[in-house]
Parts: sequence; structure tokens; C-alpha cells
Amino acid sequence: MADIPYDRKEQLKQIESGLLQGERILAVYDAIGAGTGFLGLTDRRVIVQDKSFVGKRVALTSIPYGKISAVSVVSNKSFAGGFFSSGSIAVHVGTHTYEVDFRGDNKAHHVHNVILHYISQT
Repeated sequence: MADIPYDRKEQLKQIESGLLQGERILAVYDAIGAGTGFLGLTDRRVIVQDKSFVGKRVALTSIPYGKISAVSVVSNKSFAGGFFSSGSIAVHVGTHTYEVDFRGDNKAHHVHNVILHYISQT
């Protein structure tokens, strides 16, 4: 477990508590900004903690890789600084898009590449 990249121990524990039989955690990253608390990656799905529900309710949403149609790098500036000049990604599932902002572009890069790896295998 020590080799799993994560930002906050309580978020890692929350993901661990909901694992399926044989499922492995790949990373758990804290998110910044409104709406999203954190994003977890396993070898089967993306797990997003969504804080945007009314009345301070929180949802943990599981997104199987097979349901993700695209993953995007989000930037409000030109890509002249490089492909991963931003710390934000967008995960497209049907008509819904989950946008997640991270502290640092290396986390966004890792999340993007893991999702891309799994969705390109289907």
C-alpha cells in the first residue's frame, strides 16, 4: 500500500473501504475548487467525490473505464507551455463531464494517462 500515490490518508481509506473483490487502488488525489473533493483511480474505475449536492451532501461516484468516452486536459491558456501546462482534467461520461482541478500538473498528467490507458483498451 505504501507505493500508492495519495494526498490525504482519510481519502485513501475511504476508497479502500469501497473496493470490490480483487480491485487495486492506483492513486488518490485531492482536488481543489468547488464541487469535487477528490479523485481515486483503481484498476477498474474512476471514483469521484462530488460535493455539489444540495444540503452539504456528498456523493462518491464510480465511473467504470468502459463508460468513459474521453478524457481531456483543460487549460485557459495556450498550449505553448506544453501539453500538460494545466492541473485540470475533464472526464466525459455520456452527456456529463466531470472536471477536476489538482494541485500541480504532474497529478493531472498521471490521472489523464491512467484513464487514457484503460479507455483505449476497449
